[in-house]
Amino acid sequence: MKAIGKTVLAIGALDTIVALVAGLAIFPIIFANNMDPAAGPGLMFMSLPVAFGQMPFGQLFGVLFFVLVGIAAWTSAISLLEPTVAFLVEKFEMKRTSASILLGSGVWALGLACLGSFNVISDVTFFGKNTFDLLDYITANIMLPLGGILIALFAGWVVKDKFAQDELELSDTVFKLWKISMKFTAPVAVAIVLYFLLFPMS
Repeated sequence: MKAIGKTVLAIGALDTIVALVAGLAIFPIIFANNMDPAAGPGLMFMSLPVAFGQMPFGQLFGVLFFVLVGIAAWTSAISLLEPTVAFLVEKFEMKRTSASILLGSGVWALGLACLGSFNVISDVTFFGKNTFDLLDYITANIMLPLGGILIALFAGWVVKDKFAQDELELSDTVFKLWKISMKFTAPVAVAIVLYFLLFPMS
């Protein structure tokens, strides 16, 4: 199996393990302190300070933890920004520095708007949601599943079979099942998820 297959398996396994461990660590703290379990990403900033406050050297470990969270956020932002920077450089022949500054400034402005939605511009709403909630809704409920559908369609209908099979190194039978999944099963399944996200059952 080539690197792409090993990477997919490693990411899937580690992501699942970390998510389960984080849930087992955070939710008992939330319920024990009567916090709202549906608070979303803010739970990390509500539950973990309580946990660190109850352990020896909690302030030190708390500071180190949130510093690492900040580093993780920065590195993730850079990797997410890279495809758009590369697009501007290749398509419009922009200098890499200019493209990075332009896109970075836009993302920074959106970040400030999200931050301000909790205080100075909390009264500014769009469709009944503040800036943070609106962007969170769009990314989680629309962009992620829509991106999944487009990736599956691209892999199933656009990428040549020989190229995909060479990269994945799957047997003929497994590759045929993968191809059917990418062409039909995955897009339909994710489209159903997208539908119920946009039109939840009452």
